[in-house]
Order: sequence, then C-alpha cells, then structure tokens
Amino acid sequence: MRPRSRLLLSAASLAFSAALPANAQTVELDTVVVEGAAGDAGDAISGSQSAGTAPVEGYVARATTTGSKTSTPLSELPQSVSVVGREEFEDRGAQKVDEALRYTAGVFTQPFGYDSDTDWFYIRGFDATQTGVYLDGLNLFQDSFAGFSLDPFLLERVEVLRGPASVLYGGSNPGGIVNQISKRPTGERLRYVEGSLTDDPNGAFAFDMGDKLGAEDGPWSIRVLGKIKGGETQTDYADNFRGMIAPMVAWQPDDKTRLDLYGFFQYDNLRHTNGFFPYEGTVVDAPFGRIPRDLFYGEPDVDKFVGRQTLLGYEFETEARDGVTLRSKTRYARTEREEYGPYTFGFFDPATQTGFLSAPVDANSILGRLNFAHDTHADQVTTDNSATFAFATGAVDHTLLAGVDYKHYRIDQVQAAGSASPLDPINPRYGTPLPPLFAPYVDEAVTLDQLGFYAQEQAKFGGFVATLNGRYDRVWIDRDDRLAADADYDGSDGALSGRAGLAYEFDNGLTPYVSVATFFNPQIGTTGDGRPVENQTGEQYEAGLKYSPTFFDGTFTASVFDLTRRNVLQTDPLTFLPVPIGEARSRGVELEAKANLTENWKLTAAFTALDLEITDDVDTSLIGNQPFLIPDVTASAWADYTVTTGALEGLSAGLGLRYVGESYADNENTLTVPDATLVDAAIRYERDDRGLSLNVNNLFDKRYVSGCFGALTCSYGQGREFVVKAHMNW
Repeated sequence: MRPRSRLLLSAASLAFSAALPANAQTVELDTVVVEGAAGDAGDAISGSQSAGTAPVEGYVARATTTGSKTSTPLSELPQSVSVVGREEFEDRGAQKVDEALRYTAGVFTQPFGYDSDTDWFYIRGFDATQTGVYLDGLNLFQDSFAGFSLDPFLLERVEVLRGPASVLYGGSNPGGIVNQISKRPTGERLRYVEGSLTDDPNGAFAFDMGDKLGAEDGPWSIRVLGKIKGGETQTDYADNFRGMIAPMVAWQPDDKTRLDLYGFFQYDNLRHTNGFFPYEGTVVDAPFGRIPRDLFYGEPDVDKFVGRQTLLGYEFETEARDGVTLRSKTRYARTEREEYGPYTFGFFDPATQTGFLSAPVDANSILGRLNFAHDTHADQVTTDNSATFAFATGAVDHTLLAGVDYKHYRIDQVQAAGSASPLDPINPRYGTPLPPLFAPYVDEAVTLDQLGFYAQEQAKFGGFVATLNGRYDRVWIDRDDRLAADADYDGSDGALSGRAGLAYEFDNGLTPYVSVATFFNPQIGTTGDGRPVENQTGEQYEAGLKYSPTFFDGTFTASVFDLTRRNVLQTDPLTFLPVPIGEARSRGVELEAKANLTENWKLTAAFTALDLEITDDVDTSLIGNQPFLIPDVTASAWADYTVTTGALEGLSAGLGLRYVGESYADNENTLTVPDATLVDAAIRYERDDRGLSLNVNNLFDKRYVSGCFGALTCSYGQGREFVVKAHMNW
C-alpha cells in the first residue's frame, strides 16, 4: 500500500513522541547565557532558529540553519556555506534568484543566459535546479517542466550549502543546495513601497506592509508582500507579466514559542526568452555571421508560457523546557505550467530540404525548428518535525538533533512535439501556420514518496567542534503510463547517508575543518530489464579553513574537495535502453570573502577552480574528458562604498567584476566556449527613508555565450541592463 496521509501523520507523531525521552529527566542542564546582535549566532545554544534566518547586517552573516537544521555559527559547520543577505543582492540589483548568486563561490548560475521562467544553479559542477532548491528548509522538488521560480522580493536571504546534503534533507543534488529564506512578520510597523524600470522597458511595483494585530503588546503580527511587473525583455517579442501576493501571520505569545502561517501565489504569463542556438553562429561565425542576440525563435502570435505557483504552510517552534526545543514545519506546494511554441534545433538546408544539421551548408542555411507543447502540474506536501536537546556532560557541550521528515510529490504531465517551418536568423519572417502536433510522446502521472529519519550531534570541547550525522530514507516511486505502451512501474529503495566533521576554533578567529559525507539522489525510470533505476550515490571529502577576524567584521573561507557521483542514468546507444552507469568526479578549490570593512566599505569576493572528469560512461571514449557546459574557473569581486557624513551623506556606489572561464560545448572536448569578463556597477542615494538607485549589469554590453549543452544548444549571456528603482518607507 502506498504511503500517503498515514505517513504524514505518523511522521509528526514519531517526532514529537521522541522529543521527550524518559532519560531526558536525568540530564543535568547547564545554564548558558550568550548575548548577540540579530543575525549572529547568539542564541544558537538555546536552539532558537531566529539567528540563522534573521536579516543580514551588511554583507556578513554569522549563523545559518541550512548546514545543520539548527542555528549554528558558520565557522562551526564542517562544510562550506555561503549566505547572501537581502542588502547584498539589493545593492547589485538582482531581479532573479539566480542573479543573486552570481558572486557566490562554487556556484555557476544562468548557464543558458537569462531565462524568464527558471532559476538555474550548478554547484560544484552538478545541476541543482531540480533536486537542490529549498524554501525555508523544505524541498521545492522539481521534475521535468514542473519547476518553481519565486520572485526574490519574497526573500530575506539566499543560502548555499556546498557539497552533499542528504544527511539533513534526504535525496538531493550531490553538489549542494540553494535554500531560500522567506521574509516573516517582525511585530514591527512596516510600510514600504518600491517601483522599478528597466531599459527594455520592463516595470514593477511592489509593497511590503506589516504591523501588530490587536494590542501593541499582543501575540499576533501580520505581514503582506505584493508585486506586479511586466513589459518587454532583451529578446524581441518576449514580453512578460507577473503578479505575486504573499500574506503571512505570526503568533508569538512569549520569547519561547512562535507559530507562522503563510500563503503565496504567483502568476506568470510570458513569451520565451532564452534561445538554444547552434555552436556555429553563436560561439564562432557561420557563413552568414552571428545569430542576433535578441532573435525571437518562436512564433509571436502563438508562443506562450503560463505558470501558477501556490504555497500554503506553517512553521512552529517552542522551547518545551530548558535546553529542549521542538520544531514542526509543513508546506503544500503546487505548480501549474503550460507552454506552446517552436524552438530551434540545428540548421536547415533549403536546397536539399535537410534539417537538424550541426553546421550550415552555406550562407543560405537557416535555422531548423520543432514545435513543442506541454501541460504539466505537480503537487507536493513536505513536513519536517524535530527535537533539539542542548546539554552539557562535563566539559563537553552537546546539541543533539533528532527528527523525521516526509515528502509526497506527484507530477501529471503531457508532452507533444510537431513540425515547424525553418527560420532565417538574419531576416526572420513569422506567421507561417503551425501544423497540428503529433500524438503525445509523454502522458503520465508519477508519484514519489520519501520518508526519512535523521539524527545529528554537535559537540564542543576544548576548542574542538565535532559534528556527526546519520540518516535513513525510504523512497517509493510509482509511474502510471497512459500511452499505448503502458510502461507502468513501481518500486522502493532504502538509503543510508552520513557525515562526520571536525573543526578547531583558535582564539584569533581561525577554524580549520575536515569532513566526509555520503549522499543519494532518487531517479525516476527503469533499466533495460524493467527494474527500477538505482539511486545516484557518492561521497565527498572536504577540508578547509574559515577565518572570522577579531579586528573587523568579516568572514573568509578556503576549501578543497573531492566529490564523486555514481549511477547516473544514461541511454545505451546500441540498445537504446536506459542504464545507470554514468559517473563523474568533481575536484576543486573555492575561496570566498565577505566583509563590512568599515562603516563605509562592504565587499565580497569569490574564486572557484574545478577539475571535472567523466569517470564512467556508456561511450567509453568519453572517459577522462571534462563534461560540457561547466567552466573550469569562475571568479568575482564586488566593492561597495557609502558616504556617511557631509553634504553627500547617503550617496553610495558599487562596482563588480565577474569572470566566467572556458568550458566545452561537447563531451568529446572538441568545441571550446571562450571565457568572458563582465562588469557591473551601481549608484544609489538614500535619505530620510527614501531612496533612488541605478544598477547596470554587464556595463560594457559584452557579447558572450554563457554555455553550451551540446553543439546544437548554446545560449547567449544576458546583455547590458539598466535598472532604475525608487523606494520609500514611512
């Protein structure tokens, strides 16, 4: 019998019944008093999550919940974690979540250029877009075209845990995860509005309102976020519209208990922006030159993307007694997406009426196109319930976490393709009627359930910080194939994952650390003999040094890692049957710095060098090669200066550099995508709760290809963009 609501109820019951074991009465708890500002780790020992999710002061965060599920100082985590606070991505004028992480070590964003309906993240060389995206610690699982793309106005901070996260969250991307932290009611009066305009033009209006409900000293508070935006983009004809509303209510009767209830709805209606073009014509010249960067590859009259996203959930936390904290969070999420329109796929030779060519035959060759449509909706219920025990045994301080989480996911999708007339990239002519689509090649409903039990020990003694994690998951997958082939299947699998880390905190702020972690990631599909596909598995070894200076506000991280991913599902070119034998290894060095140097200066810098290698493949000739798309080196630096005195008080300016190194367009490593250096800039003025800003991304309008997913699917990076914004508080 499939686990559904009964597992959901039993998960919550197990967590809370385990929260107060009989022997908890025999542990003598030490009283720990720690003072700290909002946003640091001041209350990490008591178990409160507020320090790990609070607004970040400047660019430097001190604590996070992403790497441990408890509010923990960044220096004590045995893996690399980056935190980008709202002030930082506002300073840089980020319009999407993937833009907010452009300056983050280990993260390669927007490999397919500006994509109006998807946030793309690759971490340590592996795609985190579908299985590595989280919101407030709960997975926003994405499969096929059932994605989530949240407006960043909803968020307080964006965090990246680099490396395996299965010990905390179950099946997920091996390279790391992106955890988005939502704004929440603060109990304070908030009156904020902003308006923005790009040079496309594309305009937006947003508001953020909050206050107490009822009496000033009452337990209830409210916050409502809203945004509406629309207009043109850098791609011809690709206009868009978005509406977003997010109401939330908090109940906090005292400083030990809090309940948050929230909702979110986002509607998107747009035409497609990011084109997938051939290598010839983008990276190198075709006989006709280069394909225009603003080319619209579809049909303006019929092209469409309509998306709806709904979230409903709660978060609850209470300190049951000294040192014992109970937490529960549950969310229902739904995404509905419908798309229709042609896309390009290689070249078309008019003389021979031959299509899907990797290279043009002559200057008369034009772009071949296919038509495509899908209708997809997905529902998921995710719950996480845990108990934290903070106590001391002799000279050792313990923070023990135990919990159970459950995820139910169901996707229902239909996909179909058809023919479409070719398109001249230099002189495009639209309006040729599209033939009816062929019969669907995908018509299915797939259900995935995951139940996990986890435990974590964080022990501090004599300057050492030891972290031990263990987790067991059970995954059930069921597919209802509605095509004539009726290729139904179901299966279940169990997985163990673990992590062990050790750090030592010196008095001068230096903290060296080492760790080892294992992971798994479920795969939907069957092998050639009809058996369910095994999970992706692997392990990571990491060592690093974290430094928090005692003489200014900053954090510095240096890490080296060796990460292996196994059982990647591939198609055997001889039998055309799926086989889980793909394997890749990622080794690298990451450096990151964030500092509030003075009252005037803030800066962030990052450097990543990757050594990616295919270590097993159905095509044995590829073994030893570098996978396509991912650059071997990325680097960035952003400096921001604010005038705090005199006639120019309130004026600030920022300047940033981004370097994207060379990559390959094919796994054969015969086609190279050149590197690119980009410049971003900003100038702002704020006085008396009013502000005006101008951000210019890609200041010199550098024309470059951001990445190629094969020789026929290359994408231009985003061109120069001006963003003017005005805001007001009252």
